[in-house]
Amino acid sequence: MYAKPSLRARALGYLSRREYSRAELHRKLISYADPETDLNLLLNVLQDEGYLSDARFAESVAHRRAARCGVHRIINELKQHELDATLIEQVSADLQASEFTRAKAIWRKKYGNFPTTSIERARQTRFLAMRGFAHATIARLLGGGDED
Repeated sequence: MYAKPSLRARALGYLSRREYSRAELHRKLISYADPETDLNLLLNVLQDEGYLSDARFAESVAHRRAARCGVHRIINELKQHELDATLIEQVSADLQASEFTRAKAIWRKKYGNFPTTSIERARQTRFLAMRGFAHATIARLLGGGDED
């Protein structure tokens, strides 16, 4: 028979697999916590020891999603994880610098040719918009701007 892992061991197990935001880890651990256990105290200790970091989590999400998504979609995901607004602003600034290049790579992989009809232009615009790219970026790309 196996012993039930402590809340700290469970938290470290989660964090050993991937980065979590504080709010996300809290949601995962709350069902395992005893009523007398102070979960926020445990999360504070994990942050102090460097195991839990919202900044690392934001960087991880941005890195994973940047190759497939635009700034708006990544920022919305970070907001769902209840991250600090200044941290989200920093990630947004970093991503906006490369948004056109990333949109161009995604568009080139999917389509490769500029739209010749309004129906095709609308299809390509919707595709890029659903990926979270700004309308100005989409217009610049589909307008043939900055061709290499």
